[in-house]
Amino acid sequence: MSNGNSLKTYKNLLEVRDLRTHFKTDAGIVKAVDGISFTLNEGETIGIVGESGSGKSVTNLSIMRLIQSPPGKIVGGEIIFENKDILKLSQRELRHIRGNEISMIFQDPMTSLNPFLKISTQMVETIRLHQNISRKEALAKSIDMLKLVGIPAAEERIHNYPHQFSGGMRQRVMIGMALSCEAKILIADEPTTALDVTIQAQILELIQELAKKLNTAVILITHDLGVVAGMCDSVCVMYAGKIVEKAKTEKLYAHPAHPYTDGLIQSVPRLDKAHDGKLFSIKGQPPNVIDLPDCCPFHPRCHKVMEVCRHHYPPTKDLGDGHEVSCWLYIDKKEHPDA
Repeated sequence: MSNGNSLKTYKNLLEVRDLRTHFKTDAGIVKAVDGISFTLNEGETIGIVGESGSGKSVTNLSIMRLIQSPPGKIVGGEIIFENKDILKLSQRELRHIRGNEISMIFQDPMTSLNPFLKISTQMVETIRLHQNISRKEALAKSIDMLKLVGIPAAEERIHNYPHQFSGGMRQRVMIGMALSCEAKILIADEPTTALDVTIQAQILELIQELAKKLNTAVILITHDLGVVAGMCDSVCVMYAGKIVEKAKTEKLYAHPAHPYTDGLIQSVPRLDKAHDGKLFSIKGQPPNVIDLPDCCPFHPRCHKVMEVCRHHYPPTKDLGDGHEVSCWLYIDKKEHPDA
């Protein structure tokens, strides 16, 4: 899979500004998403990467306003989609956007489909909810979508139940449902979870081909940097609820700025480099995000840690060409709070 979108010019489609989503627990406030900002352009594929618990999925559930309340709540920020703030829309306006303008492929294809309903029922219902067409027309469109995502004998298979499909085929059905209303944005949350390696490659290639064919912008949530390299135009690296680095994909891989990003890239197995027997791993564990102190959350695991990292969170530094990083290594020592 190759990334051929790097020379395109884009129209701004979605802008997330200082988004904050917190969860109230008995142990304290979990700042799952803590002040993140990024922009998605028309036809662009952006990757959001990081370890489990970094806030990737909560970010995208927040965009769809699917945060369970209580205990969760979007406490601040803006999500601007086509000049409208999603956070200020009524439930009726929101229903028009969900599935119609912005669609989501959820993590697990095994549980995302209702096991008691035929695929035809689920797809027709989705299409008719958003488009003013008859049941017959919706069924015809559903069959076309199943053909588009590569399901053989779609006319017969559409009347099957989810358990009659393999995991890979269920994921194809989910993609077909997500794109059935020709959404402008597709959010794919770990779309290859629980699938074997060959099926993973097919699913990712399918998303890439359909996005290009329908000019759909894609937000890809993953912990797999190999997937990002093949699919994404730009990347946001998340850690402890914050974006610590964002850049164009080629730039990020060639010149990772944040020690965490560098560690993630180094930990990917490489066939083109000799190994001394051990794979690289980032030491330690991700932090507990309950009541985090106002310092760099990566400092206990960082091999380049400085004293300032233990006491203050770094400002964001623009390295040029859309490459931004939040790390004290790139801030002049004269600007350090303790200088």
